[in-house]
Amino acid sequence: MNQRDIAEIRRRMNPEKKNPTVIRGCYLDAEGKVISTCEMDVNRMTTEENEKYMAIFKKVLSGTAGQNLLNVDFAPEQVQEGGEHRLLSALRETALRDEDAVETFWLRAMAWVQSEHERLAQSVDAQQNADRYLVLMMHDGYDVPVRGGDDELDHDRGTDMFSYIVCAVCPVKQAKSALRYVPSESEFHARESDWVAGAPELGFMFPAFEERSANIHRAVYYTRSASDLHEVFLQSVFGTQPPMAAPEQKETLQAILQESLKEECNLDVVQTMHETVSAMIEEQKADKYAEALTLTGRDVKNVLETCGVSPEKQEAFEEKYAEAFGEQAAIPAVNMVTPKQFRIDMPNVSIKVSPEHSDLVETRMIDGRYYIVILADGDVEVNGMKISY
Repeated sequence: MNQRDIAEIRRRMNPEKKNPTVIRGCYLDAEGKVISTCEMDVNRMTTEENEKYMAIFKKVLSGTAGQNLLNVDFAPEQVQEGGEHRLLSALRETALRDEDAVETFWLRAMAWVQSEHERLAQSVDAQQNADRYLVLMMHDGYDVPVRGGDDELDHDRGTDMFSYIVCAVCPVKQAKSALRYVPSESEFHARESDWVAGAPELGFMFPAFEERSANIHRAVYYTRSASDLHEVFLQSVFGTQPPMAAPEQKETLQAILQESLKEECNLDVVQTMHETVSAMIEEQKADKYAEALTLTGRDVKNVLETCGVSPEKQEAFEEKYAEAFGEQAAIPAVNMVTPKQFRIDMPNVSIKVSPEHSDLVETRMIDGRYYIVILADGDVEVNGMKISY
């Protein structure tokens, strides 16, 4: 889904419009046992309650594509025969009214909570991390309007009904007891400790909304932490192996570049590569019709060529990239560079420079030793004080 499609679906989650047909929930304890389940009619909710639920579901369609927001693609055989796809389709097609399908989904969510409980039990901070979880699902049927040549939506003309579900898994933490104000008495009284649902830890939307219709071969998956994809949940709900997490992709790519470029992996090359890829990301981002930029090994090789890297080092990179990711694999460009960040780290010094001014930093040999040189352009402050130079 591109930026425009995501924004269009997020606008459906407007508390005033009350678009979702139903919201269902399952409240689980820290060990994955069911405390309670519920089914809520959105039309009967108060505005305040509706706002809270819609904020949770909106969060599932937020974050950085390729890091927090990932595409999960189903293989053709999964769509035809896979139990995971069949379950999600049943939830969607029955608007969460198929009790057997809903119960089966709760069981899969329970399995993930149980795995989390076992994992956290090994941690030193096990008691602090022993959260409960609220698993929420909503269904919505969207009468998709035609988008005119002026890019405006014509709600008088519809193309098709887009039926979809959104799931959010929220940790529920115990709030501490405190004093609260009671307006009727104009006094503060003790508030008992209670359980409060937080922002989603993970979630998904199925199917994806692309080309103004449903792409049943794809779901959009959200994880709060780009470094934790929650593999058990992915395997249980989608029947797929999780992709390499964003931080691991970045570390792997950096290792490949260092190993293949060797002595050519210098400051000038890294600066040029950062500027080139950052410009590509921003150009793609400006096009709301385009999905987030991804780069194959060949794409990165072409970037290295513009950086002046020798042909033999380019070939070495492409070969190692194919070994690590796959010959045709494409990784999100944001996992290669961070457009708004340019850092230089040494054992005892760290330098942070605005990317657009990275040209102020260069390497220079002085008296037979290499130095990082920074052009002192304008006022210079040390610990908040302007200094003379």
